[in-house]
Amino acid sequence: MTDIPPISPEKIRLGWIGAGVMGASMCGHLQRAGFAVTVYTRTKAKAEKLLEGGAAWAGSPRAVAEAADVVFTIVGYPRDVREVYLGENGVLAGCKPGAIVVDMTTSQPALAVEIAEAAAKRGVHAVDAPVSGGDVGAREARLSIMIGGEQAVVEALAPCWQAMGKTFIHQGPPGAGQHTKLVNQILVAAGMIGVCESLLYAYKAGLNLETVLLSVAPGAAGSWTLSNLAPRIIANNFAPGFFVEHFIKDMGIVLDEAQRMELALPGLALVHQLYVALSAQGHARDGTQALLLALAGMSNIDWRNR
Repeated sequence: MTDIPPISPEKIRLGWIGAGVMGASMCGHLQRAGFAVTVYTRTKAKAEKLLEGGAAWAGSPRAVAEAADVVFTIVGYPRDVREVYLGENGVLAGCKPGAIVVDMTTSQPALAVEIAEAAAKRGVHAVDAPVSGGDVGAREARLSIMIGGEQAVVEALAPCWQAMGKTFIHQGPPGAGQHTKLVNQILVAAGMIGVCESLLYAYKAGLNLETVLLSVAPGAAGSWTLSNLAPRIIANNFAPGFFVEHFIKDMGIVLDEAQRMELALPGLALVHQLYVALSAQGHARDGTQALLLALAGMSNIDWRNR
């Protein structure tokens, strides 16, 4: 499996599966880079802009693979990844030898390895490449892409990484991209609770929240979450850049992996439980910044009507 054709719009046809909050923007960047794309998503309406931009429609993951040389996927849950790749009508069933498949979903490292092994038996290259940066990073092509797979394949895909992201780093063999993304999610969880608790403190202390941000964001406390999501919280904007229910899924994967490695992560376990409570309160489809609402409720703060 050493023959990898040049990845260029002139020679390679792409497939794309999943057109959610991030996926539609990511695929759009590949279209604008000149690639011909065949698209499938469970809700066809979500792919409307991609189809208007010239993408072809396929009726199944298998049909996408039959029409493409390289197939990208970004779906919801590990069970979706399994079905999309390994199902009877899945991607691998339609791939030709020499094809490349790239899963950009945040999923289980062991599943990434399983897919890579199944792909190899068909002469197909498999890469796991989850991303960080949320809806803003996806729209502005500033994602950080964490990649596991064969180095030669990862390097051949450089034009695609460049179209979608600002940072793309090969982390190691299959599954390494997923493990790196789980590291990212531990950091995000810790940062989010810090941002939410700090805003609640500032509010109870009678401070102006906007001017507080002006002081703390440039200093040692600065972070992507503080700069991008704290203003949304202040504005009562809890629309999803990344769904609460998907973050709960990600943290669950981390905690399962930690248990397998006999690793205690008590901080993450706490944040996970807070998000489970937030979901139970009806916020599963809100953005992760909605954690503030659960924390505010614990102190009897009516944040929306402050």
